[in-house]
Amino acid sequence: MAHSKEGGDKPERAKPSKKATAGARHAGSAMPSDASFVSDMPAKKGAAESEGYLAGHLLVAMPNMRDPRFERTVIYMCVHNAEGAMGLVINKAVGSLTFPQLLRQLGIPRDGAGERRVHFGGPVEMGRGFVLHTDEYEQESTVKVKPGYAVTATIDILKAIADGGGPEKALLALGYAGWAPGQLDGEIQANGWLHAPADLAIVFDDALDTKWERAIGKIGIDLALLSGEAGHA
Repeated sequence: MAHSKEGGDKPERAKPSKKATAGARHAGSAMPSDASFVSDMPAKKGAAESEGYLAGHLLVAMPNMRDPRFERTVIYMCVHNAEGAMGLVINKAVGSLTFPQLLRQLGIPRDGAGERRVHFGGPVEMGRGFVLHTDEYEQESTVKVKPGYAVTATIDILKAIADGGGPEKALLALGYAGWAPGQLDGEIQANGWLHAPADLAIVFDDALDTKWERAIGKIGIDLALLSGEAGHA
């Protein structure tokens, strides 16, 4: 997975010669086409199992996060290894795009779809979609992150959900957050992020406004005592 080698407190666009600038596409600025639901995750299968990394954990923004795109965010980490890191924001919605609108754009029948949020997964490639889901559902392209959690990035999973099937729990996200090799580790050391074990309720429930506080609570830190100089978990 190629990333910008720029440092700082924000995940950067996954290109060696470019970084995600302040002008990166905002939530809702792009609607994915069929081709944007691609099967290749920005990491190899099995990379999530590397020891000493945070794949399968929650990354929680410190109160002093300077990038407004990541203020009070909670990110489910899909990949974190020597090649870099990639995760999906789980507590911000794309307000201008509904799930039925997305299905209509992709030409998918909506009979069993129901109402679902479309989430802002991060500022990188906002036209690209990912479904974070429970791991009882699996396709050939599915990447299992940790027991209980998997990611699929093909349009077939949306068709399954629209048919009333698919995984038991699922979160649809447009875009992702990405870091260059060693960049996330440096940001954690600089007290930009905390991390906590993943929790099915925090990851998949609809209470977006409380996910940040609940994730902080899992770490066991008093939110009132947190400051920019606080240590990291």
